[in-house]
Amino acid sequence: MITKVAVRGFKSLEDAEVELGVLNVFVGANGSGKTNLLEAIGVLSAAADGKVNDQMLLQRGVRPGVPKLYKSSFAHSAKAILKHIYFSAASPESHYDVSLHNPLENPEPQWRFKTELLESAGRKIASRGPNMKENPNTESGLAALKAADLRDDDPALEFLRRLRGYAIFTPATAVLRGVAPETQPRQPVGLSGGRLPDGVHELLAARANANLAGRVCAEIVTLIGWAGSFGAAPSSSLRLSPSASASAKVVKFLDRHMRPKRNVLSGFDASEGALLVLFLAVLAAHPKAPLFCAIDNADHGLNPGLAKSLMQHFAAWLLESNRGQQVLITSHNPAVLDGLPLQDDRVRLFTVDRDNHGKTRVRRVPVDQKLLDRAKQGWTLSRLWTNGLIGGMPDV
Repeated sequence: MITKVAVRGFKSLEDAEVELGVLNVFVGANGSGKTNLLEAIGVLSAAADGKVNDQMLLQRGVRPGVPKLYKSSFAHSAKAILKHIYFSAASPESHYDVSLHNPLENPEPQWRFKTELLESAGRKIASRGPNMKENPNTESGLAALKAADLRDDDPALEFLRRLRGYAIFTPATAVLRGVAPETQPRQPVGLSGGRLPDGVHELLAARANANLAGRVCAEIVTLIGWAGSFGAAPSSSLRLSPSASASAKVVKFLDRHMRPKRNVLSGFDASEGALLVLFLAVLAAHPKAPLFCAIDNADHGLNPGLAKSLMQHFAAWLLESNRGQQVLITSHNPAVLDGLPLQDDRVRLFTVDRDNHGKTRVRRVPVDQKLLDRAKQGWTLSRLWTNGLIGGMPDV
């Protein structure tokens, strides 16, 4: 599991360090730097894979940018703009540190590796310094090269694989419905929600071999409420306008309140909330779901009651999984906080703010006696947040 990430000099993150659990929820004002943190990990993921360029970043859901936009440059800071951006990640046994460079003027397609270090269980596996003579190709990561020599069961290789597989999912309603194409395809679902019908079909098929998949599929129906069942079907088998589907397969629901033969709904007809339930279920319980990923703004279109209940279930699904999954989520819905079982240390809540100089500060909300006392007085997490008592609220 990735236990810690650190970033220096990336966008609004002058110096940030975060200790991660299994489910990590980040709340804050618009523009506070939540997505910057997710994207910083995406850059680190690309570096661990050996190349940092627009293609590698897009594959991970990171918005490509030029060095002038990537490198921190605070107007009221006496510090010069750093030539290099520093990233690191650690697990209980391994850690990977890297600094990357691209000139502000005349930037190049490939970011260059300045320093790099991969260590595991006291072993130095890869090390690069600015004056390194061996392997002078600074456009390629040394850790990715050395990983080819590691045994398949080496914890350092498992650590790198987890880091490399990271991506930021940002579900888009049109893509979830199947009326817009997926521009960033991936297994089991695309970064915008494409391939959702296939992911749902495969999740249902996994029920025979996985207890978690069976539980999740049963709870999906409870969460949606009006659906008697769900699945996937060829778009040609449903009554759809030619303009209502851009995919060969669509999500299908049976509305338990409607008459037979007139109760079949496609993803085009169903509510956005129902599609988001399916999307999160696939990411939590599909056998090919990424072990390490982020979901940016996963709560749009959700009723507060559904947002709270879905987060309760999503947390339980992740904690029950034996695959060791980790998820980072950004949210603007206060009800999401009330669904978090923060008494379990594997579930963590962070507030994200920018200080008077515009620097992003990430702070974990501790489950301390003060918080517990307020809970006894009837203060929910959502109420604490919206009243500005735990941070992460705009000063407006």
